[in-house]
This record gives sequence, structure tokens and C-alpha cells, in this order.
Amino acid sequence: MRWSRDLPADPSSVTVIKDAAGRYFAGFVVEVTAQRLPGVEAETGIDLGLGHFAVLPDGTKIDSPRFLRRAEKRLKKAQRVLSRKERGGKNRDKARHKVARAHARVADARREFHHQLSTQIIRENQAVFVEDLAVGGLARTRLAKSVHDAGWSAFVNMLEYKAKLYGRTFAKVSRWFPSSKLCSACGAVTEAMPLQVREWTCACGAVHDRDINAAINILAAGRADRLNVCGGPVRPSFGMAQPREAGSHGSAAA
Repeated sequence: MRWSRDLPADPSSVTVIKDAAGRYFAGFVVEVTAQRLPGVEAETGIDLGLGHFAVLPDGTKIDSPRFLRRAEKRLKKAQRVLSRKERGGKNRDKARHKVARAHARVADARREFHHQLSTQIIRENQAVFVEDLAVGGLARTRLAKSVHDAGWSAFVNMLEYKAKLYGRTFAKVSRWFPSSKLCSACGAVTEAMPLQVREWTCACGAVHDRDINAAINILAAGRADRLNVCGGPVRPSFGMAQPREAGSHGSAAA
């Protein structure tokens, strides 16, 4: 066994596993301390999607690599070869390992992409806010393959634990928040916003890119929720009702 770097502490336990592709992995349980990064002023909201993997409030759009889609032809060919092999034979075992290795390459490439992107975002931003997507529900629709290929849950989990490790703020915005339908300029909410609409104009005259507008709203909502938790003002204060305004006088039964 060759080490690329020393463990941060003596492990309390070690688990060795063998995956379907025949590879061995050793998992160490060690105690680590937070490695706080130097503070930065930038904060960001992330709108996750299928057309683009992630869109940021500053207009940055990160393309989705679609690792599974790109490898689909090769995977189907390997799967067909496997289906023709006789059960219980050595050739079937070889074909099965070949299919497993092909799927492992896709998973490894996706995981590497998630790690690089999540580390970059955490290093460059003091606070990161994402939408709490209902991945389980989307995985039961016709978009299931694309949703699994994107791997949103794994990416969000990486953001969360890296934020905790490096002393950053991370929070999820409610999935019911209308990030796409809310005008980031005037605050008006559009009644309907079909998925095919990628750009829209609000009644106030503001023209929005759907994804960038959603990222801006997610950032604003995350900041508001954080102020609310800290006891700060997140809504305008209520004013005193004027005598001429409608109100109830006497009992409700009168």
C-alpha cells in the first residue's frame, strides 16, 4: 500500500470493501479539526438544473458534463455482450466486470467533477445557498436519467460538509420558494412559468434569464433566512393603522 499523504490522526477503525468492478477501498475513521479559510466578502446562491449544472447570481453558467449520457453508447454495447454470455461461465464473469468498470469510470468522473466544483465554490464564497430540491420526486419522472446523471444530492452534500470543515456558511432554501417565478427587481410573482420558458419579461419592465434570476432570488432568500435566525429584520416593520383605514369596530357579531 502506497500513501499519497499522511492521515490527519490515528484511525479509530478501518473498513476494507471490494466494489463490483473488483477494486478495493479502505475507509478510515479519523477525528479532524475544522480548517478555517480566510474570510471573504462574496456570497452566492446556486440554481441547479439540467440544461446547465449550476447557475450563479453573477451570470456564471456551469455546463453539465452529462457523464452517463456521453458513455451511454459504450455502456449499452458492454451490456449487450454480457447478456449473450452463458450464466455461470468465466466469460460471463469477465463481461460483468467489464460492465462494472465502465459504470465505475462514469461514477468516478462525476464524483471528481463534484469535488472540484464544490471546493472552488466554498473557497470563493463566505456563504453558499442552494434550493432544497425534491430529487426523489424528480427521479420518478421522465427526467429520471438526467437527474441521476447530474447527481445533485451528492454535490449538495459535498458543499455542506466542506462548508462546515472550512468555516463557511451553508443553508438550503425551501423547495416551495418561487425562485424562478419571482421577479428579482420588483418582487412580483408570475402565475405560471413553464419549463420551456428560459427568458421572460416582468410587468415592471425587467427582462430576466430564468436561471440567473432564480440564482439571484435563492441568494436573497438565503440571506433573509439567515437574518431571521439571527434575529435581524427581514421584513418591513408594520406601521400604525390610520383612522380612515378599514377595520373592525365593536363585536364581530354586530
